[in-house]
Amino acid sequence: MVRAGLTAERVTVAGAELADEVGFEQVTMSQVARRLGVKDASLYTHVRNLADLRGRIALLAADEKTIRIAEATVGLAGKDALVAFATAWREYAHRHPGRYTATQTPIDIDPELAAHAPGPRRAVELTYGMLRGYGLAEPDLTDAVRLLRSTFHGFVALEAMGGFAHQRAPQRSWVRTLDALHTLLEHWPPLEDGESA
Repeated sequence: MVRAGLTAERVTVAGAELADEVGFEQVTMSQVARRLGVKDASLYTHVRNLADLRGRIALLAADEKTIRIAEATVGLAGKDALVAFATAWREYAHRHPGRYTATQTPIDIDPELAAHAPGPRRAVELTYGMLRGYGLAEPDLTDAVRLLRSTFHGFVALEAMGGFAHQRAPQRSWVRTLDALHTLLEHWPPLEDGESA
């Protein structure tokens, strides 16, 4: 019998909490069932399989991360928006390492679930909106989005694995990185001759 109150949302949250503790790739259905105090079979009433659960965790995390970024950047523009955006991204990665990994891992997510999850779509809108404040238009917008994502993710991933062994504090490098990104965004190089939007 399914434990009273067990829902797909509760299973997903339990999986997300577990991901933060043991790592996203280490989450299993059995571990989630133990965490909830139910038999493994009880979970399958609410999620189809491990791949479905991982997709739900990724969507949950994308929603959470996007909400934090939106709250941090509301009413800001230019460098203030960039710094708030990046800081919210990094703080989420620090506080929720397993969930953060889920947002950066290619996962085959149920299209119907994805269609009702605002996080990924809102994240794109927030990023493009912030960059339009720098006067960028396509294809420069897409290039700048890829630059920011690569920089933010690269920094937090290296930081998480202890990749910054130099005595200089990573926070100081982070601040300088954002200074450099702001300068670059303000002085974005023009397209090569012959390349069109």
